[in-house]
Formats: sequence, structure tokens, C-alpha cells
Amino acid sequence: MRDLLTAIALLLVIEGALYALFPQPMKRALLSVIGQSEGLLRGAGLAAACLGVGLVWFLRHH
Repeated sequence: MRDLLTAIALLLVIEGALYALFPQPMKRALLSVIGQSEGLLRGAGLAAACLGVGLVWFLRHH
């Protein structure tokens, strides 16, 4: 549970830093997401989740 909370905290740090440092590009990125299909967003989200799981597994076992 501690690792999960640490991961969530790091996610908030990174996302917060992106919005603080690059507000206009982040707004443009969010607007571009609106025009994407749900299938594309689901596929990209699934790919990112799988990549994240694989990376965590690799880092924990090597």
C-alpha cells in the first residue's frame, strides 16, 4: 500500500509540475484529446498501463 501511495504522490508531482511550467501547451493537449475517439483513448490508456506494469515488474526484479 505504501508503494501505491508513493506512486500516486509522484504522479501528482509530475502532473502538477507540467501544468505549472507549461500551462498553454497543457491546455492545447487537453483540447486535442476531446477530438479523439473513445477507442483511441482506451487503446492508448491500455498501452500506457501495460507499459507501466511492465516497467514496475522489470525494476522490481532486476
